[in-house]
Amino acid sequence: MVFRAHDNLHSRVVAVLKIALPLLALAILSSLFLFSRQINPEDAIPYAKVDIEDRLREPRLTDAGLSGVTNDGAALTLNMAEARPRPDGSGTATGITGRLATPDGATTDITAGSATVDNAAKSAALSGGVTLKSSAGYTVLSSGFDLALDRTSAVSQGAVTADAPMGKLTADQMKLDQKGPGQGYLLVFNGNVRLLYQPAK
Repeated sequence: MVFRAHDNLHSRVVAVLKIALPLLALAILSSLFLFSRQINPEDAIPYAKVDIEDRLREPRLTDAGLSGVTNDGAALTLNMAEARPRPDGSGTATGITGRLATPDGATTDITAGSATVDNAAKSAALSGGVTLKSSAGYTVLSSGFDLALDRTSAVSQGAVTADAPMGKLTADQMKLDQKGPGQGYLLVFNGNVRLLYQPAK
C-alpha cells in the first residue's frame, strides 16, 4: 500500500509539472520580449547618410588591387589599402604592397605609403617612403620611385640607401631595368655611389 500511495503522489507531481513547466517557460520567454529595449531603426540613419554622402563626394575603393603582365613577360601585382579612382582611369592610392616577378625567376617586393597612377603614361609614382626588396638580396629605400606598368622599370626619384649582400650602399639614384629585348635585368646604382663593405661572417 505504501508503494501505491508513493506511486500515486509521484504520478500527480509529474502530471502537474508537465503542465506547469511549459507554462513557466512560456511566461519567461514572453517577459523577455515585454521588457526588452526597443530598437529604433532611425538611430542608424544619420551615420549611414554621412558615409554615403562622403562616398558619393569622393568615390574610393578599399582593399583594391591591380595586376597584369608587362611587355617583357614580368608579372606585376599591386595591392592598395584604399584607392581613389578618377574618370580618366588614373587615381591615387595609399597603403601600397606589391610584387614584381620577372621571367628569370627573380622577384621584387614593393611597399609604399602612397601612389599616383597615370593611366595614359602607364606608370605609377610611388611615394611616402618606398622599399624594394629583391630576391637577389638587396633591400633599397628611397623617398619615391617611378614604376612602369607596361614594362619592367623602376627608377628612384632621389637618393637611395640599400642593404646589399656585400654591405651597405648609398647612391644618388637606382634603376631596375631590362638589358634589352629578350635579355636579363639589371639593378644599377648611379651618382656618388658609396659602399661600406661588410664581409660575410
